[in-house]
Amino acid sequence: MYESFYHFSAKPFQLNPDPKFFFNSHGHKRAMAYLRYGINQGEGFIIITGDVGTGKTMLVRTLFNSLKGQDIVAAQLVSTQIEADDLVRMVADAFGLACEGIPKSTLLRNLESYFKSEVKDGKRVLLLVDEVQNLPVRSIEELRMLSNFEMGGRALLQSFLLGQEEFRATLQSDGLEQLKQRVIAAYHLGPLDEAETKDYICHRLELVDWKGDPEFTDSAFTEIYEFTKGVPRKVNTFCDRLLLYAFLEEQHTIDHVVVTAVVDEIEKENPQVSPKEVSSASIGQPIAPSSQVYVDGNVSADLEGRIRLLEESVAGLKKSLKKEKALLRKAILINMDMGEDDDGLDD
Repeated sequence: MYESFYHFSAKPFQLNPDPKFFFNSHGHKRAMAYLRYGINQGEGFIIITGDVGTGKTMLVRTLFNSLKGQDIVAAQLVSTQIEADDLVRMVADAFGLACEGIPKSTLLRNLESYFKSEVKDGKRVLLLVDEVQNLPVRSIEELRMLSNFEMGGRALLQSFLLGQEEFRATLQSDGLEQLKQRVIAAYHLGPLDEAETKDYICHRLELVDWKGDPEFTDSAFTEIYEFTKGVPRKVNTFCDRLLLYAFLEEQHTIDHVVVTAVVDEIEKENPQVSPKEVSSASIGQPIAPSSQVYVDGNVSADLEGRIRLLEESVAGLKKSLKKEKALLRKAILINMDMGEDDDGLDD
């Protein structure tokens, strides 16, 4: 919508982790160095942890993208609460092997045969497990058992484990000592600092042919950092919202006024959350109601107060919706180069 208004060649702040937009911050640079070191070793486990939205998936996709053309066979597994037997089945499926109705023992033999066949053809086999913090300890141990497959003293499978910070605590669990001994590289990815947040925003804008329109003031960059805490996914979501607002208001400068207006909109969309809570909440993600009171482990029965809060929320949303309709009407008129003709939208 705003791309043509600002003459962008593409959308700069999409949420999809496209390697084209990879930003080599200090933390991402070090994490990438660990990943490349692990690739060169060709065995064991490489672990990357970090909070939600810090760029773990983008990091590994960028790495795999750089490996295209090399003799590497890679499969990805996004884990939930997968038990050990089901994990083996999902790994087999990820590598394109039959898995339905096949006993675990047969699945393991098939996987070993497949890995050996690929290695004999001069290829390397990589398994990427995302959201690994969701796996039970028994399933994590099953991943270690898969790493036991060898041929001629050479490991047949190398695994990359991506997870949130709590996985670091999981690694200290009883029964995972052998897996820890096979970790050859590990790195915890943190958010961007304030200077990197500014560079990150400019980096993504420049990749879509930004020529300084809209202009971002220094105060805007500072406030964006304060609102998003330097978490790349939050920066993407918030900057996308900023550009949409600026477009609808026909603004060519994003300053304190624009940033404050968008922050106010977000606060109105989450009326049960105070401004302080909003600043640290995940932008664009569900926020738990702060009005719930727990007594002896149960939610308070103050239904009248909760209903009143809900009514206030609905009223706020209706007001916000009316404003959005007016802005949308304006946007349609701009795009169609029409005067003040009726576009059919009701108030």
